[in-house]
Amino acid sequence: MPSYSLTIALSDITAAVRRYPLVGMLGWQDVRQRYRRSALGPFWLTISMAIMIGTMGVVFGQIFKAPLTEFLPFLAAGTILWSFISAIVSEGCTGFIAAEGIVKQLPIPLFVHILRMIWRNVLILGHNIVIFPLVLLAVGKPVGLVALISIPGFILLLINLTWVALILSVICARYRDLPQIIGSVIQVVFYLTPIMWMPHLLPDRAGLYLLDLNPVFHLLEIVRSPLLGQFPTWTNWVVSLALALFGWVIALTIYGHYKRRIAYWL
Repeated sequence: MPSYSLTIALSDITAAVRRYPLVGMLGWQDVRQRYRRSALGPFWLTISMAIMIGTMGVVFGQIFKAPLTEFLPFLAAGTILWSFISAIVSEGCTGFIAAEGIVKQLPIPLFVHILRMIWRNVLILGHNIVIFPLVLLAVGKPVGLVALISIPGFILLLINLTWVALILSVICARYRDLPQIIGSVIQVVFYLTPIMWMPHLLPDRAGLYLLDLNPVFHLLEIVRSPLLGQFPTWTNWVVSLALALFGWVIALTIYGHYKRRIAYWL
């Protein structure tokens, strides 16, 4: 990696992190603006997701012949986390495009817009995650200390999602057709990842392709498994850490090389 490109990327990211009060304010403003003059605000999204989880839990639980006490928490955790992941990936495609006016008028670090988008979705996740303990209460399942492992898992998930959003923001600023393609890919990945179906339903050979070779599955498991009272496997941790390492190397290379051109692409 050229040292000059690395310096450009790290300087912008460091400057953006130092402006965390601005990031926090912009993220809150986005959420408030989206649900302006709404009585329940973002809880409308929480209510609709809760209804969807309850309906899908009953229907697919019968189809897969899975006990509701196991399937409903699994479905709730997976659906909530997938909503968070897919929102960051899809909004990452328009991270710089949506901030075109600010990018062209104000000399603030470009990475601020990525952090703003991440923080906005973390706030929405905070509303949606309320569903999960209610589901556990409904099925009579306790929360153990193992759930605390989901905290480092969530941090590692955020680290990975941030480099994905950064790469997509740069590339999609140049190629405007990519957001539609990424949207289609997200739908395919949803069906290939155990969110509506449980991993043990797969044959061993199919599990190799849909689980072991699916990076989204590993990122999901380091957060979901502890919430369900299970320990993530070492494979889940190793794959997630490797993704973070190699992903950020690629992200810094691309961002440092093309950062100066982003304003012109917009």
